[in-house]
Amino acid sequence: MGKHGAVPAAEMGGDESGSSTMRTAETLLRILPMALCVAALVIMLKDSQTNDYGSLSYSDLGAFRYLVHASGVCAGYSLLSAVVAAVPRPSTMSRAWAFFLLDQLLTYIILAAGAISAEVVYLAYKGDTSITWSQTCGSFGGFCRKATASIAITFVVTLCYAALSLISSYRLFSKYDAPVAYSNKGIEVTTFTS
Repeated sequence: MGKHGAVPAAEMGGDESGSSTMRTAETLLRILPMALCVAALVIMLKDSQTNDYGSLSYSDLGAFRYLVHASGVCAGYSLLSAVVAAVPRPSTMSRAWAFFLLDQLLTYIILAAGAISAEVVYLAYKGDTSITWSQTCGSFGGFCRKATASIAITFVVTLCYAALSLISSYRLFSKYDAPVAYSNKGIEVTTFTS
């Protein structure tokens, strides 16, 4: 109890609504990449075209297969992490570390999938005579448009995971105290080194 019989807001549960709002926002931010990953995955899985020059499918290119697998893994992780984030439990150190490490890992996995696939699409549009890679999109325009759409969605997913990585790193590192050093007079001072 505070001065004059007042109860502090933290004891009354005053920050409970703020915590609930933050938990809801984080849960929604974790569900969004799941929906986007499923969209990118479905578009890429249906990406095939047959014409007079032959047939071309996403499975013919290793980068696109990697994008499909990465999108599936990220969609699954997003669903599981959204369920865990939605459950109202106190944040422990192990939970904070798990979210931090997994968010970082998935961010890099989906970024790599998007970057590799973007390079393949660039080569499909422009070609590269030094490695005898011809301009494929002139003949397979529909295939390239679907691949480009899937890659664009993948980069939006990357932005979502970057935001989640910032949130999880803030949650983890805010649990630690600032570094403290002692001056030559025995006085405790906070130090920040660059």
